[in-house]
Amino acid sequence: MATTTVWTRVDSPVGELVLVGDRSGALSAVGSPDSPKGFPVDPAWEREDTVFGEAARQLAEYFAGDRTRFALRYLPTGSEFRRRVWAALETIPYGETTTYGAVAASIGASRAAVRAVGGAIGANPLQVIRPCHRVIGADGSLTGYAGGLERKRRLLEREGAL
Repeated sequence: MATTTVWTRVDSPVGELVLVGDRSGALSAVGSPDSPKGFPVDPAWEREDTVFGEAARQLAEYFAGDRTRFALRYLPTGSEFRRRVWAALETIPYGETTTYGAVAASIGASRAAVRAVGGAIGANPLQVIRPCHRVIGADGSLTGYAGGLERKRRLLEREGAL
């Protein structure tokens, strides 16, 4: 029997977020429908506004400045390489930034693999919760964020990283 995918919408200071996962509340994706790439809700998904109460609570705490790390369950997705990159994202401290090269080095990837690391970061399905917004260019510039650079800037400002 296939697992039912459920979703809900949550308001935030950086715009509406769509939370996607299973009926247990484990998340598979968090995205912004008004981002440059969009985040369409699949017609096969079922709207379920009660399942993600814990995620919504933790997001509200984060945006209120009362939470610096998330403690939520995620559904496993991505290749082994992407999962290593995403795990590295979760070690970037709140209020700090790092570079794509530093993330590559932290997982033991070669300098030549920085582009692949950037691709994995760009494919992060858990915007805000898995802090890919904390990764910036080697020259300190704000680069690539699926939620849009303005949203990335606002998240980093909220964290005091800019």
